[in-house]
Amino acid sequence: MILEIRAVPPFMKNGFVLGCETTREGVLIDPGDDVDLLLAAVDQHSLEIGAILLTHAHLDHVTGVAAATRALEAPVWLHKADNVLYEAVVQQGLMFGLKVEPQPPVDHFYEEGHPLRFGRYEITVFHTPGHCPGGVCLAVNGDSRTDAPTELRTLIVGDTLFEGSIGRTDLPGGDLETLLRSIREVLFRFPDDSPVYSGHGAVTTIGRERRSNPFLR
Repeated sequence: MILEIRAVPPFMKNGFVLGCETTREGVLIDPGDDVDLLLAAVDQHSLEIGAILLTHAHLDHVTGVAAATRALEAPVWLHKADNVLYEAVVQQGLMFGLKVEPQPPVDHFYEEGHPLRFGRYEITVFHTPGHCPGGVCLAVNGDSRTDAPTELRTLIVGDTLFEGSIGRTDLPGGDLETLLRSIREVLFRFPDDSPVYSGHGAVTTIGRERRSNPFLR
């Protein structure tokens, strides 16, 4: 699988490009201020982007949606519980002293049990609230033509779980107990060697966080 990560100041938020190396179909995840670099990665790999997927709607994860939709003409997906945050992105910016343009409306809300596909890969969406009401984990299966176990997924977890830390819960809609439950009951169901790509910082694994994350002991 093609997987490209980009992050820029001031938030150093990770945005992602995922692509199928055979069909050149792909998805764009969480375009923020890094959107130009993400679009360059799309061009570099000659990908046809079929969807813009949002792990949640805090402003650092959505400020590039408008530019991405203009360039790619791809539909935007979000969990319905975060649509209020998404529609208030201008007001979110004001909280940080930033001028943020309004973003285009969401085209689709995630539906439980309805996977998304790009090429030979499939994404299953898991609701993981706590950092915000509509946070999700995007679990990407392996190449279906390999012998890799189907339960092993590449996990794009937004700001739910970080290397050695967890998402903040002091923003509107955040709740610590809900976040911890999402991690323990959803993310920790995956095998220990499942790679975890967070919204900020380095890649980690489920096993590493299960064993050593100080917030989860």
